[in-house]
Amino acid sequence: MTFRLFLARSVRSIRRVGHPVRPLDSARALRVALSTFTTVILAGCAHRLTPTIETPSRAPLPTAESTTPAPAALDEFLPARLEMVRLHIEGAGILNDDVLRAMRAVPRHEFVPQDFLEQAYENHPLPIGYGQTISQPYIVGWMTELLQPQPGERVLEIGTGSGYQAAILAELGFLEVYSIEIVPELAETAAARLKALGYDEVHVRQGDGYYGWPEAAPFDAIIVTAAPDHLPAPLVDQLAEGGRLVIPIGPSGFYQSLWRFEKRGGEVTAYNMGGVSFVPFTGPGIQAAPAATPP
Repeated sequence: MTFRLFLARSVRSIRRVGHPVRPLDSARALRVALSTFTTVILAGCAHRLTPTIETPSRAPLPTAESTTPAPAALDEFLPARLEMVRLHIEGAGILNDDVLRAMRAVPRHEFVPQDFLEQAYENHPLPIGYGQTISQPYIVGWMTELLQPQPGERVLEIGTGSGYQAAILAELGFLEVYSIEIVPELAETAAARLKALGYDEVHVRQGDGYYGWPEAAPFDAIIVTAAPDHLPAPLVDQLAEGGRLVIPIGPSGFYQSLWRFEKRGGEVTAYNMGGVSFVPFTGPGIQAAPAATPP
């Protein structure tokens, strides 16, 4: 099946499911307990918002100080985190209980530069240096839900950035997570940050995400957090039977479409989920690949 042919089969719906959760370690158990307790206190009627889209932003190269995780202050930031989830994640239509639980637990303020600490729980992307961003919280929740992760699955993330999306996947508690970052400095700091926060099960390496991670393939789910102008063939090859791939595709510097692909019987079916805007997919792989017409 050609790329153009399976894109023509796009639809606009997706089934949401929930999953069982494996036992948490003590650190995560504390985060979940705090989240649950404060959720009861702050419970109210969440109003539905029109989600904004992710916009690229360039920032100066980060200093050692700006890339160091912010001091842990779970009690201080917990109300803001729960409010973010209530209004901008659950209130915007993300219904998967595991995704909501993970986003209530992961301290987003640990993944943003200290200069932007006060904006950590606002619903927009933030610059993390090297022309990259930490994604808008709604986008993170939406893409994670679209993956439909199942217990015991192996997931590949392309574009580690600061490590926030990888932490959300790990916080689900039932996935084996691999993540590739092309910027060496970001890969190094993200790996250290994830380890310091207890996400030891996340495998991070520096490299060109266009080629995936062949040694660890196949993957049950792949999530891409930068926008190429076509679907990278190596990622499709590394997708397991029944696997899902969530990726923005479109021209650099413009709005793109978020696509969800499913692989069944050796063929790939495409689902167009709507418009987004991401930083461009970079690296030798995307530059050397034949040009393709954007969806």
